[in-house]
Amino acid sequence: MSDRSPLLAGVELGGTKCVCLLASGPDDIREEVRIGTTTPEETLAAIQAVLARWHEREAFAAIGVASFGPLELDPDAPRYGCIVNTSKAGWSGADVLTPLRGFGAPIGFDTDVNGAALAEGRWGGARGLDSYAYITVGTGIGVGSVVQGRTVRGLGHSEAGHLRVPRLAGETWAGVCPFHGDCVEGLASGPAIHAKAGGPGDRLQPSSPVWDEVVHALAALLHNLVLTTAPQRILIGGGVVGGQPFLLPRLRAALIQSLNGYAAAPEIVGRIEDFVVAPALGDRAGPLGAIALAEDALSRG
Repeated sequence: MSDRSPLLAGVELGGTKCVCLLASGPDDIREEVRIGTTTPEETLAAIQAVLARWHEREAFAAIGVASFGPLELDPDAPRYGCIVNTSKAGWSGADVLTPLRGFGAPIGFDTDVNGAALAEGRWGGARGLDSYAYITVGTGIGVGSVVQGRTVRGLGHSEAGHLRVPRLAGETWAGVCPFHGDCVEGLASGPAIHAKAGGPGDRLQPSSPVWDEVVHALAALLHNLVLTTAPQRILIGGGVVGGQPFLLPRLRAALIQSLNGYAAAPEIVGRIEDFVVAPALGDRAGPLGAIALAEDALSRG
């Protein structure tokens, strides 16, 4: 193999849009195409057409697909490569990978947040770490957990954004998650804030009491991650946290209070501003996550 990095195709399939990237790495992006996420038939056909045009011009060595989920990630399962029981209308059971198999290139497949986590570890805010977590808070709440250099897998994949957490004292609002009501996503996602406030979060003052439950739910998520996957760092971003600069300091303080000195808490307190941080790649983490998955697929052969 030459010293030149191989050309890779990445597909970040999100609930509202898809980003296709042709690149050899973050410093060599040849082309980017954005596609609206509509029906599976329309969206997957548009992705296939973009990749076909690229492949005809210059064959790429591998494909990475970082998709919203939940996903079937077991290669031995009959529904491998499919989206399963999602809340996005029309997409449950959608076969994401079959339309992409005709290019003769290995395919890496994982969740969008797991891909973004891998990208942050390779090129962003988690470089040099082998265990960390990436959280995005926006239309939904996704968590990508990397432990000993690998994304967490088992019976499916991690869906920590749907953890049930204790409610803020006196709160009885039902939450918006169609599956769980008042899980973290049901209490602290963008749609949850909109429903609770009667309008978008970017119109709320930092002093609004709506933020109290958002901070409470997200801090509980951080607490649970610290005590389960033992991350060396937690990166948290997305439209909600990234758009409200006051939230990150509040979350750091709430995590310290929640841990209450237990386990790794003293070490975390001593470096809290380096422990809970914004993602270094910003909104590039997702598309670059697909490139990271393509790299991994190529290395596996």
